[in-house]
Amino acid sequence: MARDLAALGALLDWEGWHERPLAVLDLDAVDRNAADIARRAGGTPVRVASKSLRVRALLDRVLARPGFQGILAYTLPEALWLVDRGARDVLVAYPSAERGAVRRLACSPEALAAITLMVDETAQLDLLLDATADLSPRAGGQRIRLALELDVSYNPVPGVRFGALRSPVRTPEQAVALTREILARPRLQLVGLMAYEGHIAGVTDAARTPYGAAARVMKRLSRPDVAARRAAAVTAVQELVPLEFVNAGGTGSLESSAAEDVVTEVAAGSGLLGPGLFDGYRDFRPEPALLLGASVVRRPAPGVATVLGGGWIASGVPGPDRLPTIAHPPGLSYAPQEAAGEVQTPVLGPAADDLRIGDTVWLRHAKSGEPAEHFSHYVLVQGDEVVGIAPTYRGEGCTFL
Repeated sequence: MARDLAALGALLDWEGWHERPLAVLDLDAVDRNAADIARRAGGTPVRVASKSLRVRALLDRVLARPGFQGILAYTLPEALWLVDRGARDVLVAYPSAERGAVRRLACSPEALAAITLMVDETAQLDLLLDATADLSPRAGGQRIRLALELDVSYNPVPGVRFGALRSPVRTPEQAVALTREILARPRLQLVGLMAYEGHIAGVTDAARTPYGAAARVMKRLSRPDVAARRAAAVTAVQELVPLEFVNAGGTGSLESSAAEDVVTEVAAGSGLLGPGLFDGYRDFRPEPALLLGASVVRRPAPGVATVLGGGWIASGVPGPDRLPTIAHPPGLSYAPQEAAGEVQTPVLGPAADDLRIGDTVWLRHAKSGEPAEHFSHYVLVQGDEVVGIAPTYRGEGCTFL
């Protein structure tokens, strides 16, 4: 059950948390979302996407639960930082070109054992070797662990593509060719394969509109194509080298990804916090767990209240769905000429007349991880208590992207 946000404001004021803006993390909602993710994965281990959390205490909390195993990081410097603080299984989801970080990896036996890098072309292999060419002998003779990324975007007809522009490796033959290139370089080791079906996991489909109907049809038609190409590539690669893992999916595709025989783990992160974009999915609905509170500082006209800040715009294709969702009070909307602003955000509607200076308007970011780049810490709430604070990556002095 979603938390009563009027009561949340009263609780925070009672506990002395008067300053706004602030970010509040509802641990009860996180736990329920985590349980639902594990249920949807159907026993397939879930690797936690750190970009969607960016809070070490939250990563630790989720990884302590049954069904969750390992971290899906977004940069190599982040992965090295996490390993320095105890992480032992970190897959970097995107290729790495930071030479200094690669050298730090190569000099650390602990990091070499814990971190797997993503590759999708030979130039990346050459960069890894060039960056570490003078480091001999290497740490304990260990090789750099690699995973190959397979593109599983959907191309039903020539010139039509659904899915992110990620890896150039699309076919089993291309996967085998890159595998042979890795095997020809003794300082590298292929241990895994990742294939992310972003056009299924990351596309909203609940709207009762032509777009919503088209998205549902696209997902239904593309699932067999994804499964067949992923299975063929995994089979072909494993004829050359055994794989420790095959990673797939995201919060939006857990059931279909986990159902494939070749998939050994799935990834999820955003579903733990239930951001605004997830209101647009038909088959699941996580609870809002991260709430952003902004104070009313002006009342410039009848039916208008203005809060300080609020312009926490999500990345991606610009549009109304990248704005924060106004969660409380109900009945408010953005001013068309200003929307969510850098330092102030006017909100409109009859409910604005009931707001007073110092009152809180609660927002939900469209995405899960990006608020952590705006707040040094999250206030942790469980039950009817404030149970502490947790620093974000930024609060610990780190900005990785």
